[in-house]
Amino acid sequence: MKSWVLLIGIWCSFSNLLIGQTSGPTSLITWDTFRDISYQKKFNTEVGVDFLYPTFGKSVKKLNGNLIKIKGYMIPIDMEKQYYVLSKFPMSQCFFCGLAGPETILMLNLKRKYPRFKTDEKRTFCGRLRLNAANVYELNYILEEAILIE
Repeated sequence: MKSWVLLIGIWCSFSNLLIGQTSGPTSLITWDTFRDISYQKKFNTEVGVDFLYPTFGKSVKKLNGNLIKIKGYMIPIDMEKQYYVLSKFPMSQCFFCGLAGPETILMLNLKRKYPRFKTDEKRTFCGRLRLNAANVYELNYILEEAILIE
């Protein structure tokens, strides 16, 4: 099992080179990276209410589409469908329950099915970051094809 985790870690570290991508980090990033964001209130005609739409800063835009690793706390949304959010903070302090902002959470689109994660398990994932500035049904930060590292 540990050798499998090591292989995944190596894949995350070197896959940018394998696919010819030369920009963007492949090491563990911190949640502070996601703070390079501002919000503008706009009326959403589809749902009939104001939403805060993000404008990503230069440092965050450089990460869009790149492989990253990030560590956080698991927040189960729908365990049957494997829908989880990774949070900078435990559940009691996260964006949904505490006073943190939306830059402290990201949606995990898991590459494969995992055994159920428990609330507040601290885990590290590797995946391709996708920035979302328009779809109000998704979070601002999404980790596509996310793979559990630890």
